[in-house]
Amino acid sequence: MNVDLLIHSAAQVVTCASPDGPKRGKAMRDPGLIPDGAVAITGGKIVEAGPSADLRARCTASQEIDASGKVVCPGFVDPHTHVVYAGDRVSEFEQRLGGATYMEIMQAGGGIASTMRAVRQASEEELLAQSRQRVEEMLRLGTTTLEIKTGYGLDVENELKMLRVISGLQQALPVDIVPTFLGAHAYPPEFQGDHEGYLELIVAEMLPAAAEWYAKSPFPRQGKSFYCDVFCEAGVFDLEQSRVVLEAGRAMGLRPKLHADEFESLGGVSLALEMSAVSVDHLDVTQPGELRALAGSDTVGVVLPVVNFHLGSDKFADARGLIDAGGVLALATDINPGSAPCPSMPLAMAIACRFQRLMPAEVLNAATINAAYAVGMGRKLGSIEPGKQADLLVLDMPDYRHLVYEIGVNRVETVIKNGMVV
Repeated sequence: MNVDLLIHSAAQVVTCASPDGPKRGKAMRDPGLIPDGAVAITGGKIVEAGPSADLRARCTASQEIDASGKVVCPGFVDPHTHVVYAGDRVSEFEQRLGGATYMEIMQAGGGIASTMRAVRQASEEELLAQSRQRVEEMLRLGTTTLEIKTGYGLDVENELKMLRVISGLQQALPVDIVPTFLGAHAYPPEFQGDHEGYLELIVAEMLPAAAEWYAKSPFPRQGKSFYCDVFCEAGVFDLEQSRVVLEAGRAMGLRPKLHADEFESLGGVSLALEMSAVSVDHLDVTQPGELRALAGSDTVGVVLPVVNFHLGSDKFADARGLIDAGGVLALATDINPGSAPCPSMPLAMAIACRFQRLMPAEVLNAATINAAYAVGMGRKLGSIEPGKQADLLVLDMPDYRHLVYEIGVNRVETVIKNGMVV
């Protein structure tokens, strides 16, 4: 068998294989391990994974990678990011160290509004350049697919500017990007006294403009959905306001996602299930009954432990409970300038192990195959299975568990995207 690339002699090939859908329950503890493994790739797709001796005997490769003593695993999928932004919020970080809370800073005109001002002031070229550096760092850390939200423009002109930057990143970098419209991220200053007016702007102008952008963008041709998200939280968008935005987005072809239960439980999980949302994210204060309902659904629960860690919180989402109840759990960085200035999926995984009592195999599955389902791409990527896109990592470690055992080092030696070393 002639193949383009053969990666062989790996101490472990960790497939995260799940041919029947996302992993749940006990399957989360199965990393799909092949000792002394190999992966054969042709035309950017995985042909076969199996024992090195077998594949080396049957394959003639144009290129080979000797992964002796190393681990081969799927590229990470980051299903919740705000990586397109300008400036930073380091002064607010210092305020929080002094005792101010995230919501107090936001209500005083900081937080999302602070980044909104920086995004509005930045040119499209400046915004693209700053965001590109962050996505390139994510790629070096092993993220080969990521979702990116808008939500720092908060008017038609600047939300569209963010969408154009997302498209520019997709065209410039060897990653897969999934776009999400998050105009309902916060109320901009000009609408602080007129929340209904801002909702009308989202529904009547922002969403139609976003849908028109998507139709002309490269994403439909790549088979990628366009999502609509809302920050459903006390002091931001309540349950009914969130419903209005999600229903309007769905009517225009945008699939629902939802930020829910980060600080207060408003019933956002129930709304997400009612809307058949692809994912519901944060879940830090989700009530037991809603967690059980989520576990019985096809909606992916995305947890964001870097946020809790960065904010100095001891209240993490009940990821252990969601897995044990049979739900679909995914993991993301939530990279953003305020609550999670972190590009590293391995760090998010390490935090989840320590503070949410997850096993190494569980966080790896949550950061690959299940995360791919959280952005509607689980049938295409997220695991090492025949026919899937060849998005792989070679990790300089003898055992995949070192990925979360070690902290503060990058062991990603080689990144392969669509069968090409990048």
